[in-house]
Amino acid sequence: MSAMTTPAGQPVVHRKRGNPNWGRPFQPGPVLATEFEVQARHLRLTPDMYATSLELRRWCERNRNRVYVPELLLGVWGIVVDPNMSA
Repeated sequence: MSAMTTPAGQPVVHRKRGNPNWGRPFQPGPVLATEFEVQARHLRLTPDMYATSLELRRWCERNRNRVYVPELLLGVWGIVVDPNMSA
């Protein structure tokens, strides 16, 4: 009996090898909210309410060098971010 023959009645099973997704477009992962967006949602704010929210402004001042804060709000509130800070 050679290596390629099998007993009668048993099909030859070929093992699939390689990446089955080869050549297919990349599927991006889920989009996650930034900490700023999570905080705004926690405060139940809509985007047009951001600039007038005292609680959000305080949060942004405390976290300006740690998390993303929209540049528009930084300008409206006059908050300066330290460019040399890193996590």
